[in-house]
Amino acid sequence: MRYNMFKAGLAAIMLLSGITVAAQSPVMIHSHNDYMQTAPFWQAWSQKVGSIEADVFLKDGKLLVGHDYEGLSETMTFESLYVEPLVTVFGRNGGRAWKDSDESLQLMVELKSETVPTLDAVCSMLARWPEVFDPSVNSDAVRVVITGRVPSPDEFGEWPDFISFDGSLEEEYDADELERVALMSADFSGYSQWNGKGTIIPAEYDRLAEAVADAHELGKPVRFWNAPEGVTVYYTFYDMGIDYVNTDHPETCAAFFSDFGNKNFMIGAASSRHGGVTGTKKLDKTTRDFAGFQNEKLQLSGGIGVYEPTYASDRSDSEIKNVIFLIGDGMGLNQITAGAYANKGLTLLGFRNIGFQINHAKNAFTTDSAAGGSALATGERHDNRHISMSDDGVAYPSLTDWFHDKGYALGVVSLGNIADATPAAFYAHNVERDSADAITRCLLDKKVDLLCGSGLDLFTDRKDGLDIVGELSRDYAFVTDTEDLDAADGKVICIDDAMGDAAEEANLSLLADVTAASIRQLQKSGKDGFFLMVEGAKIDYAGHSRCLPGSVIEMLSFDKAIAEAVKFADEDGHTLVVVTADHETGGLMLIDGDEQTGRIMGVYVTDDHTPSMIPVFAYGPGADRFCGVYRNTGVPERIRQLTE
Repeated sequence: MRYNMFKAGLAAIMLLSGITVAAQSPVMIHSHNDYMQTAPFWQAWSQKVGSIEADVFLKDGKLLVGHDYEGLSETMTFESLYVEPLVTVFGRNGGRAWKDSDESLQLMVELKSETVPTLDAVCSMLARWPEVFDPSVNSDAVRVVITGRVPSPDEFGEWPDFISFDGSLEEEYDADELERVALMSADFSGYSQWNGKGTIIPAEYDRLAEAVADAHELGKPVRFWNAPEGVTVYYTFYDMGIDYVNTDHPETCAAFFSDFGNKNFMIGAASSRHGGVTGTKKLDKTTRDFAGFQNEKLQLSGGIGVYEPTYASDRSDSEIKNVIFLIGDGMGLNQITAGAYANKGLTLLGFRNIGFQINHAKNAFTTDSAAGGSALATGERHDNRHISMSDDGVAYPSLTDWFHDKGYALGVVSLGNIADATPAAFYAHNVERDSADAITRCLLDKKVDLLCGSGLDLFTDRKDGLDIVGELSRDYAFVTDTEDLDAADGKVICIDDAMGDAAEEANLSLLADVTAASIRQLQKSGKDGFFLMVEGAKIDYAGHSRCLPGSVIEMLSFDKAIAEAVKFADEDGHTLVVVTADHETGGLMLIDGDEQTGRIMGVYVTDDHTPSMIPVFAYGPGADRFCGVYRNTGVPERIRQLTE
C-alpha cells in the first residue's frame, strides 16, 4: 500500500497522537541514541526534529543516560542533558520548544533499568516543571513518551496523564490503553533485511506497508528502529507513509527533508508549498532584481506537447541558410532528464545527433556564464567574467560578428536580462560582465537586427547619462511589449520586463512565442539567411535557488521554444538547430521518481555552477558534425565550418 493511500488521514493521525507535523519537514525526525551526539539534545533541537530519545538508567538514585550500565558516567545525567535544556528553551521561547514555531517536540525516554523505580524517578523529576512537560498545563508542552521497559498496558493508568507510551503492533490494546499510546514502534529487521541501497524486496516492502497500514488504522504514527539510513531510505520511508524516520544523524536527515517542496515535482499535483518565494542572492548584478520563484505558482495543470520532427533535412548536405542556436543557461543532463520524466517526453529528446562539450573557463575549472557563453559565442576560451574579449582587452569575433559579415540577419533573445552574460556574449565585448552600461553601448554598432529580453531600467535609468533609447530609436523600433514584435518594421529592440519573470502556467509559452515571432521578424529582413540565439535563462536561476519545480517548469518553457525552432527547420529545410548550455547549475541529482505519474524527486549538491560536461543536440543539415566529445569552443567552430 503506497503513501498516497495514507496521506488523507495523516493529519488526523497526528492530531490523535497529540503531535503536530513539522512545517519544514513532511515526516517527524526521531533522533535515536541522541546522547551519543557531540552535543546531546542541542544538535537535534537545532534541526527542529520532532522527537529526541534518551536512554535512562536509575543508578544509586540518579537518572543517568547511556547505552549500557558499564559505560555510565556520573556526568551524563538525564537532568543536565535533557531536562535542564528543555526548561531553558521553554523559558526563553515563551513556553514553546522554538520561538518561531508552534511545532511540538517529543521526548522519548527509554527505560533501561527496572521499570517501576526508573519510571517513578522520571515522572517525579518531570513533574517539577508542568509548564514544560504537561500538555494539560501548556498545550505546547513536550510530549513525553516512555519506551524500552514499558509497563504492561493494563498498568498505563497508574502513571501520570502527562506520560504516554510507545506501542507495539504485536500488542492488543483496549480503548483506554490505546489512548495512552503515542506511536507504534517496531524492529525493522523483523520485516526486512534491506541495507538501504537500491530497492526493498517486494515481499519485504509489502510486510512493511502492512505494518504501516495497521498502525494508521489504529490512528497512530509509526516508527521503525534498527533501520538502515541514507537518502534512499529517507525517501522510501517518506513515500511509504512512515511517520517517524529513525536517525543517528539528525543534521543529515533534517537537511534532506528541509525545503522538501523544492525537491519534488509532479505535473497535475496541487502545490504543497507554503506561500512566499524561493529565490537566490547568488545571481550577478544584472539579474539581482529577479523576483524569485513564487511558491504557489510552482505547479502545472498539464504537460506540454512534444513535437515529432520529420527528419527530412536532418544530417543532409543541404545548404544551411539559417542557424538557430538555443542555449539553456545552467541546463545539465539532469535538468533535461527531470523535465523529460515530469512531462513524459520532450521535443529535445527527438534529436538524433548528440555530443558532449567540456566547459572549463580559461582561468578556472568551473566556468561562469560569461566565460561559458563567450566560448559558445566566439570559439575562444575565456577567463571568468569576460564577455567575448581576451585578457588584454581585444574583442573576439562572435558568431553574430561572423554572420553579420556574411550578410545574415541577426537576432538575440533571452528569457532574462538582455545584458546578462550569455546574451551579452553575442552582441558585446567587455572584460567585466557587470559593466551593463558598457555592454549595452555595444548595441550602438547596430549589428543585430532583433534584440529581445528584460532589463528596461538598463535603457531608461543609466548611470552614464546616455540616452541610449533615443540613439537606438534612430535605427530600431524600440518596443516594450513582446506582442508588438510582429507589427514592428525593420530592426527591432524589445525590452519587456515580463521576460524576466519566472516561468509558470500563465506564461509558459512566452519564450516559444517570442522565438516564433523572432523567426518571422528576421525573415522579413529580406536578407539571404539569419542567425538567431535564444537563451532559456532561468534554468540557471532555479539551480542557484535549489528549486527543482522551478527547474522543471523553466526546462519545459525552453523545450517549447526548441519545438518552434524544429518546426521551422522542418518547414524550411535549410535551417540548422543547435541546442546546448553554457554550464550546469546546482549539481542536480535525481533521487527518485515514477515513470507512470511523472513524479520527480531531486536534490542539489550546491547553489552554484558545476564543471559537468554538457550535452549538445543538433538537428538539420550537417547536424551529425556535432556528435562526439569536444570543448565548448568546438560548437561555434562547427557552426562556422558548416556555413563557410
